[in-house]
Amino acid sequence: MSDNPIEINDAKDKSQNQIIREEINLQFHLYITAFLIIYLSSWVIPGVIIWFFISFFYIPYFLNIKEILILFTNLRSLLTIFSLPIVLIISYLIHLFFVAFITRLIWRYTERKSPSKDGIIPRNVPSKILNFYHFRSFLIKYPKHAFNRGPFPWLINWLYNFVGANEIGRNSTIEEQFGADKFVKIGDNSYIGVNSGFSSHSVDGIFGNVVYFKIRVGDNVTTSALNNIAPGVEINNDSYLLPMAGATKHSTLEGGQQYYYGVPLRKIYSRKVAKYLGIEKEDIKRAENFKKEK
Repeated sequence: MSDNPIEINDAKDKSQNQIIREEINLQFHLYITAFLIIYLSSWVIPGVIIWFFISFFYIPYFLNIKEILILFTNLRSLLTIFSLPIVLIISYLIHLFFVAFITRLIWRYTERKSPSKDGIIPRNVPSKILNFYHFRSFLIKYPKHAFNRGPFPWLINWLYNFVGANEIGRNSTIEEQFGADKFVKIGDNSYIGVNSGFSSHSVDGIFGNVVYFKIRVGDNVTTSALNNIAPGVEINNDSYLLPMAGATKHSTLEGGQQYYYGVPLRKIYSRKVAKYLGIEKEDIKRAENFKKEK
């Protein structure tokens, strides 16, 4: 037995703290490098196009014209004026394409090195899986922001499918939301409401393990707003989630014209749906009569 047990405990605490510091490799240099490559490279060709247009068309045929009357009578000046917004839109679309293209190249490289798969990722053991998980989480953030916050937010579906971060079916609509940027599969004709959170990962505690499981959403699924979906959840076809309904990890929703509400979510039957929406029996009868008359 030691004469100084406090020192032994202090030594153990120090060694444990040392292990914790080694657990999480933040890789800031990789994050910054990847962001700069995506951001700067994506503006090279659009920048050249804009520079060429301003130098050879906009300045000589618009800014250098001294008489206002000539701006509306000279054909080149008129074409320059009306071409400016078109050139800017095309340049911005090219920028978005290269954002997605460069992200795709880096994403595919990381997938070859360490493919995304269901499982629990320990954070107390340094690993390639953990490092690539964090890197991919950061990698998709700027492209998602560039598409969602731009004038063409509906292109977010194409971004996810092109990069390979998610699988989004045809005619599905994804409103602005938090999360849902990787390891999510959504079927056809589904609607993901505003401020929903589809999180394919969760962290058990501040420095706990990462629970990482794909979220699967079927066809004709509607999530209204503020719905939270945890890792491993499977929502089958023709399911409807009322506002603020949340599914816990590995929940399975049967589908088949079923409505769900609450946290954790559960089925809601027609009587409860009417009560929840404030619909009276007279309203239902009028709707039924309207269908018959129609």
